[in-house]
Amino acid sequence: MSAFLNAAATSAAATSVATASAGTAEGPACAEPLPVLGRDVTVPLVTGGEVTYAALDYAASAPALQRVWDDVAAYAPYYGSVHRGAGYLSRLSTDLFEQSRVTVAEFLDCRPADQVIFTRSTTDSLNLLAAVLPADCQVFVFETEHHASLLPWTNAQVTYLNAPRTPDEAVATLERALAGREPYGPALVCVTGASNVTGELWPVKELAAAAHAHGARIVLDAAQLAPHHPVSVQDLDVDWVAFSGHKLYAPFGSGVLAGRADWLQQAEPYLAGGGASRKVARREDGGVDVEWHTTAARHEAGSPNVIGVYSIASACKALTEAGFDSLVARERHLIAKVREGLAEVPAVRVLSLFGDEAPRVGVISFVVDGWNSSHFAAALSAEYGIGVRDGLFCAHPLVRTLLGSEPQAQGECGAPEAAPGERSLNAIRVSFGAGTPDEHVERFVRAVKELVADGAKWQYRTEEGRCVPAV
Repeated sequence: MSAFLNAAATSAAATSVATASAGTAEGPACAEPLPVLGRDVTVPLVTGGEVTYAALDYAASAPALQRVWDDVAAYAPYYGSVHRGAGYLSRLSTDLFEQSRVTVAEFLDCRPADQVIFTRSTTDSLNLLAAVLPADCQVFVFETEHHASLLPWTNAQVTYLNAPRTPDEAVATLERALAGREPYGPALVCVTGASNVTGELWPVKELAAAAHAHGARIVLDAAQLAPHHPVSVQDLDVDWVAFSGHKLYAPFGSGVLAGRADWLQQAEPYLAGGGASRKVARREDGGVDVEWHTTAARHEAGSPNVIGVYSIASACKALTEAGFDSLVARERHLIAKVREGLAEVPAVRVLSLFGDEAPRVGVISFVVDGWNSSHFAAALSAEYGIGVRDGLFCAHPLVRTLLGSEPQAQGECGAPEAAPGERSLNAIRVSFGAGTPDEHVERFVRAVKELVADGAKWQYRTEEGRCVPAV
């Protein structure tokens, strides 16, 4: 059955992979963006006419790779129930589901004994890990984290660490916190690999070493790292890694938690139900006895999202085959274009924790003097066909720290409501990746310069807290 699946996927995706991987005489393979869905979609402009949409909100949801879509389309007619089904399509789907687990483990360079558990998202993965923590576990997390890794630890003793201003300070801050913890019991550190606000890379390997030196474990939120850089569980020496398919160029709402099995095996299932249970029997007293699986199935109750899981595996294969060296080089080229362009606009301030020279992925947040960020983002969309994000990016403490004391106009279109005595704060985020053509970032830079110099061409109004074109 594996041979059939491989043949089907290869046949469906051959054209897109050949296009993406061929390279040119002037540069390495993948010098061109990888083909993604929606690359030719046109959108109307309020000023008249249409333009090809520039999707520059990859940090929220990246467009699906054409390769992934083709692989899923090739499998879809053979869709069947996963696990325990006797029919051919069920056995085929089960084989595909479990082979996808192997593919993800290889993509993450997992240890032989690690488990790969399929979830709904990074948020779901970290909530799963929070649910299996040993009693009296202490959790250490920087205030700079996305809410998905900042908030799930409600049943643990949590220490929130202040935002560091250098990678070395991050390591030193963690070491001090771990050295002073009492009592000395189980502990977990949660850290991002790349910020969803600044795009800056965190010193994961050094933080992992610090955690282990003080008897703690560490989980890596790789939601923003895995789509842009290779992630090796073994090289980074992290205990777990979590990421989402929808940021890895795969649709359908699936995620991954991969890493050490012991805490996962010792805890009650994240969800109780079919699939997680190995044996259920009635007792004489009227209750039931349950024997739970000790494999990944223990935390995968219910019918799994086989198409979502397969799409993640397909994306892992596509990125691996494209080559991260080439993908990283091209993304650095795009980052340079954006940063150099924004640097030419005095009214623009790019947000950063670690400084201009810090390595980063294709995620850049900024504010513009004289503009509320919601208004600016609305004008980029309505007048230029450019999709970015504005707000606090589900990382409120971090963005508030970065914005400091810089208020934005209260009465301006789209200005978020603030409590009495508080300032209205938000920022603009542009993000891109393997499917982004040069033209999109070039159009973005031109649009920023024009809006700052000339203002918006259209009138806007506030509707349910958002800035929208006035009709």
